[in-house]
Amino acid sequence: MRLLAILLSGLLVNNFVLVRFLGLCPFLGVSRTPETAWGMSLAVIFVLTLASGLTWGLEAGVLRPLGLGYLRTAAFVLLIAALVQLVEIALQRGSPRLYRALGIYLPLITTNCAVLGSALLNLEQDYGLLEALAGGLSGGAGWALAILLFSGIRRRLEAAEVPRPLRGLPLAFFAAGLMSIAFLGFLGLAAGLVQGRP
Repeated sequence: MRLLAILLSGLLVNNFVLVRFLGLCPFLGVSRTPETAWGMSLAVIFVLTLASGLTWGLEAGVLRPLGLGYLRTAAFVLLIAALVQLVEIALQRGSPRLYRALGIYLPLITTNCAVLGSALLNLEQDYGLLEALAGGLSGGAGWALAILLFSGIRRRLEAAEVPRPLRGLPLAFFAAGLMSIAFLGFLGLAAGLVQGRP
């Protein structure tokens, strides 16, 4: 039941983009088309899940036993950067078209604060390895859900007649704010699951 609560929490209740406001740069930059949103979503899910497991192992196996907790942020950023490089190389070889479409936003996963945030939140919650992996997976899936929904909304907004000053990013920020308010409706869902209520 705890794993289910972690999965639903990362997906809906504590969504990195719409509730915690982490990872906004690639969220706004890549959400113009569903195709690039899908590609970035898969990359973020992969990196977030793997980074959550590896950073948990690094903390539990190296940093904590050796008393090197002060190096946590630097070590996590280096590990995340290495993972993103692997994803970038794989996309460049496996899907050059998607690699070109994602452009500068692919390396920005390294600085996507949702990835580092997930690793640090896993430690704050004192998760075990399985829980950390579930937290990373659900955080990535929540980020993907938000960007995929948002790409559909942005596509509709581009076809709408809006005043010139609101076109582009101003209207995108307004739509993201409304989505964030909508996601507040999920508050209490994960708490209810943990306490055994439907």
